[in-house]
Amino acid sequence: MTELLPAPTSADTSATLREVAERVRWIATAIVDAANHGRPNTSGVKVGGHQASSASMVDIMTALWFSELERDDRVSVKPHASPVLHAVNYLLGDLDASYLGRLREKGGLQSYPSRLKDPDTVDFSTGSVGIGATAAIWAALAHRYLDSRVPDVAPAGRFISLVGDAELDEGAVWEAVADPAVAGLGEVLWVVDVNRQSLDRVVPDVQVHRLEGMFEAAGWQVLTLAWGRTITSLFERPGGADLRRRLESMPNEEYQRMLRADPAELPDRILGDDASAELTALVGSLSVANLAEAVRDLGGHDLDLLVDTFRHVDAHRPTVVLAYTIKGRGLPIEGHPANHSALLTEEQMDAYAAEVGADRADPWRAFEPGSAADQLCRRRGEALRREPVATPTVDALPVALGRSHRAPVSTQAALGRFLVDLTREAPQVAGKVVTCSPDVASSTNLGGWINKTGVWSAQDRRDWFADDAQRTLRWAEGTGGQHIELGIAEVNLVGLLGELGTTWSRWGERLIPLATLYDPFVARALEPWSYGMYAGGQSILVGTPSGVTLAPEGGAHQSITTPSIGLEQPGCVAWEPAFAQDLEWCLLAAMGQVGRPGGSSAYFRLSTRPLDQAAARLPDDPDLLERRRRHAVAGGYRLGDPAGGDDVTLVGVGAIMPEVLAAADRLASVGVRAGVVCLTSPDLVYRSFDARGRVGAHHASDIAEVLFPAAHPAPLVTVLDGHPHTLSFLAGLRGDRLVGLGVREFGQSSDVDEAYRLHGIDTASIVDAALTLAGR
Repeated sequence: MTELLPAPTSADTSATLREVAERVRWIATAIVDAANHGRPNTSGVKVGGHQASSASMVDIMTALWFSELERDDRVSVKPHASPVLHAVNYLLGDLDASYLGRLREKGGLQSYPSRLKDPDTVDFSTGSVGIGATAAIWAALAHRYLDSRVPDVAPAGRFISLVGDAELDEGAVWEAVADPAVAGLGEVLWVVDVNRQSLDRVVPDVQVHRLEGMFEAAGWQVLTLAWGRTITSLFERPGGADLRRRLESMPNEEYQRMLRADPAELPDRILGDDASAELTALVGSLSVANLAEAVRDLGGHDLDLLVDTFRHVDAHRPTVVLAYTIKGRGLPIEGHPANHSALLTEEQMDAYAAEVGADRADPWRAFEPGSAADQLCRRRGEALRREPVATPTVDALPVALGRSHRAPVSTQAALGRFLVDLTREAPQVAGKVVTCSPDVASSTNLGGWINKTGVWSAQDRRDWFADDAQRTLRWAEGTGGQHIELGIAEVNLVGLLGELGTTWSRWGERLIPLATLYDPFVARALEPWSYGMYAGGQSILVGTPSGVTLAPEGGAHQSITTPSIGLEQPGCVAWEPAFAQDLEWCLLAAMGQVGRPGGSSAYFRLSTRPLDQAAARLPDDPDLLERRRRHAVAGGYRLGDPAGGDDVTLVGVGAIMPEVLAAADRLASVGVRAGVVCLTSPDLVYRSFDARGRVGAHHASDIAEVLFPAAHPAPLVTVLDGHPHTLSFLAGLRGDRLVGLGVREFGQSSDVDEAYRLHGIDTASIVDAALTLAGR
């Protein structure tokens, strides 16, 4: 039974919050100190941490967690404030004290907040600057999508990002802020820690007015908390306007230097050379101690002001609070330009402990039971405690959709057909699919799906082209749609994709997000895409069209390294099927892994080149067809076996398969037995190979042995429309000699045959490599 605690009166709330804030600041500082000085370090590598960056956030986070947050709110905490988050969670009863001395230790607290790896409640993984800030936006959009389509979805409150001001230098931040889909998200709240310091320096310009204008231009409510209420009262006295003008006009460096000066110097530093008589009188009326307190009274450290501000934000549009703070607030390194990763010395920690009444021998001491601070922590801990999220039901997927793939078709076109077929053959699963694209839906063959399911919008919108008989793409926007269109920003796309892929773990509702973008721009989106998977997002990314096969577009639109990127990406399976039936099988297998415990993401590299589907040589026998399917979803299959075994084995991937098959026929005509292996996923074949003989490794598939049996070695020619490094591991399977053909250079506009000859992946180049290996 939960003990009911009395609510605090308004008279004691502020004092109690201040007491809690000081304890949070001490614990956060001690967490970093313990990591660096409290345990053995045999490697000699600095453990690190960010005591100054944490200190500037303490009051903001105290005002939120100990006053304003509700159970359904979700908060993204700036990376360098992770010790503050853990200190807060400890005081709320959400983290055992045994973890507090284990920052950056195996099994302990992560260096930056992590949803999956930290032991306490962390709503968003952060660490890569700019990505955690925008994640809250995409989570809000993902919940809005769920709320409009899923009856009785778990409620959501505000989506809050705590952002460092230097983090606003990241372009990804402004791509998200400016997207039209964001302007109506009133549940989004950003709080910017304007401490005017970055890693290396004091930021040289007073730029808050520029930031205000940029947010306002995007439709955000902007609330600037420059000064606390103590110094604001001084501004209202004679000379106060001059004081304010002086403080706000001085460069950031001058202000920061003033914080580091001997307090006795403050009057002269404030007055400068041409102070008015009223300003001189005002400064002269204050003691040095009061003056030092006043110039440090910034809005981001005024708990009452913060609480009042959070209670009065506009609920109809996103809000940003620009809260001025001091980096290292309350610590001996306060305001120092080199304090970003500085660590307090033993002497400084002793002095700080004495100042705040802490005990270094017992740094995690809780509040006195029954005290006002103890009661506040217990009351807030109960108010914010969440029930475990239920595991969603994973609907069974068919292994095939039954379409007969006969006419020449590209894998990109087959993707569009697949999605439409899914609505007919597996409507329950199709209802969980949500597609996204950065303004390339029609050019990546999502038109049929969009016509079938509609475009999602938070509000129904009139379709002004509904009566246009010549229109082929029906762009009907409303709350029942299943396609989300963003502006041309791949970073936004994968940010949304990652959050759509976490709804199963946030709110117990499974989605199968699938996004299309041009494959050359996968690298542009790589960091946030990878980070989304690190944070637990499961989704399907389709890069199409890919490679130099998009020949007329030239080198600017030709992806080269993406096959390797996909193979090396943790938490994801990379696919590049050649034929429509392969794509159908592999997509169904990939969808089955999305939105579930232990699941994974997928990356598909597709092409606009139509292939003759007869070249797939699908068996007529049902048992043999099922064997082919199993091999395809395991990573690849053989297309026939030459009598007597291989003189050479040709290994192809994706759209290059017609050249590989033509080369095998030409080799056969000169008496060289060429086996053909079609890989649907070099990634899965590599995993099968990598698991061999590795202690503790486990992989369910032996596809590497099936495709390249140890008893029948043969030299290999590997061919793909991408960098040949991707398949170089195949030489290690049996120790075979290998020639890797692929794309090593930027291309140019041409037709497909010219492009293939230019890069040495045409039929003649394959034949020449095979004859050389065969000794002909």
